[in-house]
Amino acid sequence: MPFVGWSGVLFCTLGYLLLSLKIIRADSLSFQLLNITGGLCLAVTAFNTQDLPNAVANILWMSIGLFALSRQFSRKQIGSEGRNG
Repeated sequence: MPFVGWSGVLFCTLGYLLLSLKIIRADSLSFQLLNITGGLCLAVTAFNTQDLPNAVANILWMSIGLFALSRQFSRKQIGSEGRNG
């Protein structure tokens, strides 16, 4: 199980590093996927160790990424429907 936790640390840290270096943008798919995957890995590890505050924090982190991603996809859908209609 430690592999899952360390993977979560790597994904979240990599996303923040790439964002800080302006290699990716906050609204990019890659940034959101790194945060969602990292949050999931960290939440699983936290639940496994019964660290509930940490688990909840990472579920919230992951949920924010999912929310942002869903908004991006819905905007693209609305934009493509407007061009095709």
